[in-house]
Amino acid sequence: MIRRGKKEDMEVLGRLLEQVEMVHHLGRPDLFTNGGRKYYDDELEEILKDDKRPVFVYDDERDGVLGYAFCVLEDHAGENVMMPIVTCYIDDICVFEHARGRGVGRAIYEYVRDWARDYGCYNVTLNVWECNPGAKAFYEKMGLVPYKYGMEVIL
Repeated sequence: MIRRGKKEDMEVLGRLLEQVEMVHHLGRPDLFTNGGRKYYDDELEEILKDDKRPVFVYDDERDGVLGYAFCVLEDHAGENVMMPIVTCYIDDICVFEHARGRGVGRAIYEYVRDWARDYGCYNVTLNVWECNPGAKAFYEKMGLVPYKYGMEVIL
């Protein structure tokens, strides 16, 4: 049910990326544009080929791709102040609205967590915007806890 994303998934990944952009735009229209995507097709095609940026999709036999996780492997070896660990950073998780509440997000997250453990990662990290309380509650339910805070002042 969960597998690596491939070039044939680009159209559906694009639709999911548009949903993510809209959530961010509605929450922070001062920062996020309306009608864009985080990754366009040329970028997405390169990401799908990159083993250090794995994309996992939830592919339902009946309904097709219902969600994804974009990940980035961060190797901290050789950094001056960090321990030499590998982190699996979840850049995005998105599930189509019509598929939410069916365990798709949980399945994707648990798959990534287990994959990262098997890969040898020390931890899994992600960022969640303050304007997205539903995502924050979901990640807390998955057992994630804050490890740093991003703060701002608008000038």
